[in-house]
Amino acid sequence: MRAAVVRSPGLEAVVELVEVPTPQPGRGAVRIKVAAAAVNPVDLMVRNGVGGTPFAAPRDQWGIGWDVAGTIDAVGADVTEFVPGQPVIGLSDRLDVSLAAQADYVVLEAGNVAPAPTTVNSIAAATIPLNGLTALQALAAIDPQPAESLLITGAAGGVGGYAVELAAAAGIRVIASAAAADEQVVRALGATDFIPRESSLPDAVRELIPGGVDTALDAATLGPQTLAAVRAGGRFVSINLAATPIPLRGTKVTTVLVHADRKQLDDLVAAVDTGNLTLRVADTYPLDAVAAAQQRLAAGGLRGRLVVIP
Repeated sequence: MRAAVVRSPGLEAVVELVEVPTPQPGRGAVRIKVAAAAVNPVDLMVRNGVGGTPFAAPRDQWGIGWDVAGTIDAVGADVTEFVPGQPVIGLSDRLDVSLAAQADYVVLEAGNVAPAPTTVNSIAAATIPLNGLTALQALAAIDPQPAESLLITGAAGGVGGYAVELAAAAGIRVIASAAAADEQVVRALGATDFIPRESSLPDAVRELIPGGVDTALDAATLGPQTLAAVRAGGRFVSINLAATPIPLRGTKVTTVLVHADRKQLDDLVAAVDTGNLTLRVADTYPLDAVAAAQQRLAAGGLRGRLVVIP
């Protein structure tokens, strides 16, 4: 089978498409025939080099791709909840692997997989796991209540957009920050208030809410700038360890590093099938053009995810 890998990570590295033996599912695992796999910023991080860091040890080859949509191709021992031919989505949430989701087939633990939504195709479904789970887990970390305010930076992006929609559906007042050109998109997702990212975020927030917001989800990884918009004693969550600020003024600061969760995947699928979660695909590429897809992602300015199709 074909798989996208990086052999020599670094700033000059390129992702390669290589021929490798088709992996076999072990006990408690399933093999998925990949129909679509989203391209995410974490793929660029792997390409640029995470080996020898606190995230992962060095290895000879790094698999690329976290999101997958496809069909069950084979199941390992003790797997009873999935059968061959069943449409699924899943998350490959380990950095230290030689093969990942951007491939013809991928093996995942059964707990990383959920039945696919029935109302969208596999290309759209492939955009759900990584960004959807990150949004859910970040919101859970700060637990905004209906009587509270929530600031979401990067509100037009993958994680931020899902977070806006999920929080708005829960009755939370969402103050969204994104590029001025994205205001209508972000408001359509459910944001109550909008702040152009070109503004001074702490000052603009306090014009709306004296003292600052109760909670903040920093999907744009602005760090101290976002924390400065939070009231004393408020709650802040980052999705990037390097961009997590010091908890000043009695704030509670948390970092969420996403992990697979079957129940949360089921919840996201249900939100899609009931029309409560909007999926956005920016463009598609064949698997053999994965390097071009990464280059386009690195250039920025996308709204929605790029998806590669074997």
